[in-house]
Amino acid sequence: MVRSRICLTVARKDCIPQGMAIQPVGFGYGAIVVAAVLWGGSIVAQKLALSGFSAVEASVLRDIGGLMILVTTWWLQDGSLRGLTRQDYRTLALLGLGVLGNHLLILIGLKYVSGAVAGVIIGALPVVTALLSAVLSQDVPLRLVWAGSVLSFFGVALVSVAGFNAAGEQPLLGGALVFLGVASWALYSIGSRTIMERVPALTVNWTTLLAATVLQIPLLWTDQKMVRAGLASVTLLDWLALVYLVVFATAVAQQAWLFGVKRIGPSRASVLGNLTPVSAVALSAVILKEPVGVAEIIGIVLILAGVWVVHRQTSNLPSS
Repeated sequence: MVRSRICLTVARKDCIPQGMAIQPVGFGYGAIVVAAVLWGGSIVAQKLALSGFSAVEASVLRDIGGLMILVTTWWLQDGSLRGLTRQDYRTLALLGLGVLGNHLLILIGLKYVSGAVAGVIIGALPVVTALLSAVLSQDVPLRLVWAGSVLSFFGVALVSVAGFNAAGEQPLLGGALVFLGVASWALYSIGSRTIMERVPALTVNWTTLLAATVLQIPLLWTDQKMVRAGLASVTLLDWLALVYLVVFATAVAQQAWLFGVKRIGPSRASVLGNLTPVSAVALSAVILKEPVGVAEIIGIVLILAGVWVVHRQTSNLPSS
């Protein structure tokens, strides 16, 4: 009788003992929170790294360092590529384009916008993911996410056009590049979920990162800073920022994100991305001493309002 009552309160369709279905979902949300907060800090780290490295140099070094950590972890866990088909390899290579776009476009965009502004724009990730997921994979009905999408996109536009105080910045270019980086990650999140039904998240993580790294290496010839100025030009703070990007933003956060996506789906996983702009803006103000104006604050409010609308509209849908 006790178990029957638990089943009635926990789920209508399945009779599941108390705690068994809740724990994986809780872990999934927890992983997404960790990823979002770490990515908020990565905005500041990327901005700092650009003082000693070019955008391509920082991106390549970041990805190589992340690969070393991920491949070592995968190998120690008796990782194997057995069972992967040619189609799987093609899919992983295409997903690598999403990683490439996210890492490189945001770094280049940060050359033209402040860390606070980039953090606000990245806060649109939940809505971008939900919207693209509704259109491409029908994860959620489009009618449930369009209103929140409009709110968030308006917030992004406001920050991109009006949220600048420093002379010489290019708001439209920088904001557009950062937003395209966000869209790249949204596509990666959506595309990775299907293959992770058969392939471990860690394998997906390092193989797609490898594809992104290989594609970036030829670009080093077009964007050099450290190579031309020499290693002596790179400060300790530049290296520490790069280490943060390697360990936390790439290896830890990306793995946590994929874990969360696998547990609760791309739409719900992206809801907690609203923590990224909050932490990014706060850390940019404290560490980088960047001004946070009215436009940034209004932009955050609009973006978070859009996230809330999407979450409210989709909260009763099944998570798988």
